[in-house]
Amino acid sequence: MAAAADGLGSTTIDTTQLNMSVTDPTAWATAMNNLGMVPVGLAGQQLVTDSICVPGFDPSLSMMTGITPINPMIPGMGLVPPPPTDVPVVKEIIHCKSCTLFPPNPNLPPPSTRERPPGCKTVFVGGLPENATEEIIQEVFEQCGDITAIRKSKKNFCHIRFAEEFMVDKAIYLSGYRMRLGSSTDKKDSGRLHVDFAQARDDFYEWECKQRMLAREERHRRKMEEDRLRPPSPPAIMHYSEHEATLLAEKLKDDSKFSEAITVLLTWIERGEVNRRSANQFYSMVQSANSHVRRLMNEKATHEQEMEQAKESFKNALTGILTQFEQIVAVFNASTRQKAWDHFSKAQRKNIDIWRKHSEELRNAHSEQLMGIRREEEMEMSDDDSGDNPSKKLRVDESALTAQAYALKEENDSLRWQLDAYRNEVELLKQEKGQLFRTEESLTKDQQLKFLQQTMQGMQQEINMLTVALVNQEREKNSEKRSQGLKSEKEALLIGIISTFLHVHPFGANIEYLWSYMQQLDSRISANEIEMLLMRLPRMFKQEFTGVGATLEKRWKFCAFEGIKTT
Repeated sequence: MAAAADGLGSTTIDTTQLNMSVTDPTAWATAMNNLGMVPVGLAGQQLVTDSICVPGFDPSLSMMTGITPINPMIPGMGLVPPPPTDVPVVKEIIHCKSCTLFPPNPNLPPPSTRERPPGCKTVFVGGLPENATEEIIQEVFEQCGDITAIRKSKKNFCHIRFAEEFMVDKAIYLSGYRMRLGSSTDKKDSGRLHVDFAQARDDFYEWECKQRMLAREERHRRKMEEDRLRPPSPPAIMHYSEHEATLLAEKLKDDSKFSEAITVLLTWIERGEVNRRSANQFYSMVQSANSHVRRLMNEKATHEQEMEQAKESFKNALTGILTQFEQIVAVFNASTRQKAWDHFSKAQRKNIDIWRKHSEELRNAHSEQLMGIRREEEMEMSDDDSGDNPSKKLRVDESALTAQAYALKEENDSLRWQLDAYRNEVELLKQEKGQLFRTEESLTKDQQLKFLQQTMQGMQQEINMLTVALVNQEREKNSEKRSQGLKSEKEALLIGIISTFLHVHPFGANIEYLWSYMQQLDSRISANEIEMLLMRLPRMFKQEFTGVGATLEKRWKFCAFEGIKTT
């Protein structure tokens, strides 16, 4: 009983005035007699003292004085006292102005309820006394919260709708209580309450409206988030006109507006704005776009130069850091010598040894990084040296002449198309006017036709000249391939030394072994140069693969005598 009294929160109970316990079987028998089960001598006798009931009860506040309507299912709040984990909940007697509510037997199982409908604000109350009025029902259940509607049936039940959902939990708490009107012992004035969830259309409609509102808010929030993360839309492209084309041609010449202008030009071409009348304007704009290629190449060269300068500064800084690391390691090595080492304590020696090892690791890492940079530079230099070969220069010249010839052909085709367009326009003008004499416009068209014909003839002559030059170069190249003679005395000397070296190695030698031998004679020679020389003479030297798997190795052999034997 003391635990139940503590659970009432702000209510204080004097246990010294308690005459009987509610959980006592004798007390329950007396309570049942007072409810009319067995006649008693005193009508309306109080079962227990006022100390067990809530003193100063005010129905307008709640079930207890000083406690606002709170979810009774939360332990320690509202009607439900905070039960201990191992002690069952003990319900108390509730006094109202017109009736009294007696708690159910704690030994009985709790009353069953149906599944709670979504958004439930309405409860079904059954087992009401026959003489219970709507005012008495409101007096009992308004302690659970604000009541919006009571629908009472002619029989002993009603439906009560509350303003909020949590108030239904307080009403469910009253299920199982026995209700007695006043102090009467008549059966029509008493009844056992059964409170359960009720499914009402209004509750479900309000719940659906609330869910739709929450869904709209969520969609709006997601849309705002997507709009915030969406990249900005590209600017609208204006439609083609002669005036806009003139302005665009001026923008194409401006470096600061080139990116925007080239986008507009691409859009116009993709839209199909090019026709006979606008072909010349589009050609001039395309020509203006082509003029920016040189500027872009210059910018690329500038950035490459800046990158080279940054690499050089980084290499210099790394060299300075490596030098300081070397000095620090030298200090540690000097400290570990016996002359100075004997004067340090054991802890100091340990720290110096740790510092020395750490410094050596950092120095080795920086040294490897610097060596890697130098190796990359040497490889780039060797690539540049190999790029100076005459065969590569010949290929570069060949590709340049081919590209020039292709550009001239493209320009020739463009001029031919313009000539056809002018011819068609002249024929249309002649058909429309139906006159044999030449007007001033037709004269200008004829002059343009003559000029274009002369230009085409000149372009065809240039193409013929380039074709002849390409054929001559091909012939020279084929003759060089056939001859494959040695180009200098140095190469002849190298061929002799390499032939002698490989002749005394009948099983062949790899390029590194051969290069290490040749470097003793000439330190400036590279392995790439030796390999290129061997590849140029396939009748004297051949390359073979020896070994299997990880031991696979390329070796060069001397095969000139084999060629003589076969011939």
